[in-house]
Amino acid sequence: MKRRQFLRTALASTLASSAAFQALALSKNNRYRNDIGIQLYTLRNQLKADLAGTLKSVAEAGYKQVECYGFPDAEEMIKVAKDNGLAVNSSHFAWESVTDPKKEGVAPFAQILDQANEAGLTHLVVPYVHGHNRETLDDYKRLAENCNKASVEAKKAGVQLAYHNHAFEFEPKEGGKSGYDVFVEEFDSDMMFEIDVFWVVVGGVDPVKLIKKLKGRVSQLHLKDLKKGTTLPEFGQLPKDAFKELGNGMIDIEPIIKVAEKAGVSHCHVEQDQSPDPIKSVQQSIQYLGSL
Repeated sequence: MKRRQFLRTALASTLASSAAFQALALSKNNRYRNDIGIQLYTLRNQLKADLAGTLKSVAEAGYKQVECYGFPDAEEMIKVAKDNGLAVNSSHFAWESVTDPKKEGVAPFAQILDQANEAGLTHLVVPYVHGHNRETLDDYKRLAENCNKASVEAKKAGVQLAYHNHAFEFEPKEGGKSGYDVFVEEFDSDMMFEIDVFWVVVGGVDPVKLIKKLKGRVSQLHLKDLKKGTTLPEFGQLPKDAFKELGNGMIDIEPIIKVAEKAGVSHCHVEQDQSPDPIKSVQQSIQYLGSL
């Protein structure tokens, strides 16, 4: 068995067998519990069908804020969220304005920052990178350079820029070094990480240890759970049923949220990429966190 595969298997076993897996609800005064957010991509199909009704359900479930997606084409989503008493601090956005700014047809990042200010956003997040932009470590170095340049612009505009991971960033490249290793080394102090704990685990890394390592450099977290017994793929795709509500999988969420506070994380958002009943799933996740 290859060392990397062994480590990933060992990590999955540790998560699944942890005594703390039977997590207690967070304390009543936990600031993330009392201000929990949701990444609205979880409810993308429901939002298309009934924007107002879906966001009303989110507020009624007990969520206090939402993180949008598709910005700047999210004006109506932001308005309706605010109409339902939900704060909107952050959004995923048209990332090529940062990662591939010279590409034809890509909107200038300065324009997106102006729109973010108009919408009252304080955080923008690079949500993805196309495969052809991340084939080698040099590609990741170029990405880091572009992110650093954009983060300076963002800071001047009063916006925090961050990068959201999947699992592919943890895949070893030349010399066993990963793209995420490059980001950790190359990102300037103005460029932050939004850590998706699910994809960190799929990438074979312990999220608690990673958050500790990046103390002061993590702006937000995505909280989601991974089905018990899931065989972690080699940085590839997972079946839809691998995505579970908080508390219904192998990831111990409470230690992650506890370390988040020590690491200076601003916001935590529930997310579940796939679910047969997303509304029910997000209700179950917030109930697990003890917010009702």
